Amino acid sequence: MKRIAIVLAAAALAISACGGSENPAAQGNPSCPNGEVRFGIEPYEDPGKLTPAYQVLTGALQRGLNCPVKLQIVQDYSAEVLAMQNGKLELAQFGPLGFVFANRRANAEPVASFGDAQGKLTSYKAGIYVPKDSPAQSLADLRGKSLALSEPGSTSGDALPRAALAKVGLDKASVKLDYAGGHPEALLALTNGKVDAAEINTQQLATATAAGKFDASRFRQIWASDPIPNDPITVAGSTDARFKDAVRAALLGLKPDEVAKVGALLDVDPAGPMVAVDKSTYQPLFDLADTLGLTEGDV
Repeated sequence: MKRIAIVLAAAALAISACGGSENPAAQGNPSCPNGEVRFGIEPYEDPGKLTPAYQVLTGALQRGLNCPVKLQIVQDYSAEVLAMQNGKLELAQFGPLGFVFANRRANAEPVASFGDAQGKLTSYKAGIYVPKDSPAQSLADLRGKSLALSEPGSTSGDALPRAALAKVGLDKASVKLDYAGGHPEALLALTNGKVDAAEINTQQLATATAAGKFDASRFRQIWASDPIPNDPITVAGSTDARFKDAVRAALLGLKPDEVAKVGALLDVDPAGPMVAVDKSTYQPLFDLADTLGLTEGDV
């Protein structure tokens, strides 16, 4: 009887050891505080393209953290901010302006963004295009015309174009603003002849051109923004400092080929390692939000 008890006790210890090995959270692993890490992505591109690209990145991140990483492509900008605010996301990638409100409302802290082959932070630009035969030669010529924008809260697809229009004395009363629902949809509105002009940023331009969905010879650019620092991947400010350190190390340790598919969607080609960023990197976007009087309700 005593021998049976010893065998059962040994078996119980073995099962306990295996469970601890498979579940880092059970061992108090600071990089896996709740048994999994939830990672949110804004729908800046067709989910059919986003999902396989981010599965490569999150797979590598999962190995770096030794913790399951659950990818969540959220409905829109505001839903992602709200999810982090309500403790439903530990990590999230925001557009630069989306980050402003995520920082102010959900205490999102920027950790890393996408670097080029030289290890420098990459950027992109907002742009407005018209058909090649359009009489419009500048933003001022859009008075009385229709303009397709991405969606409220988008940096390149909403705030920057509206700020540029305001500088030439145009507002929603003088230009018909059509929120198409995303960058791909804004481009399609223009190519299908539904609007007189459309916002197309350099990231969307690159992917649409590569996919044969945009023929640059048929259109003309009448405005471009200054460079915008690429999207930050952020960590929820409410998480433990040790978790933040682990996330930072894992992201900055990713190899170029592990972020290349996501980089291609962000017009980063060839991709380099991820680079460290902080709040000061995005200060121009905080200034833009204040200049336009934007609040969380605009996201």
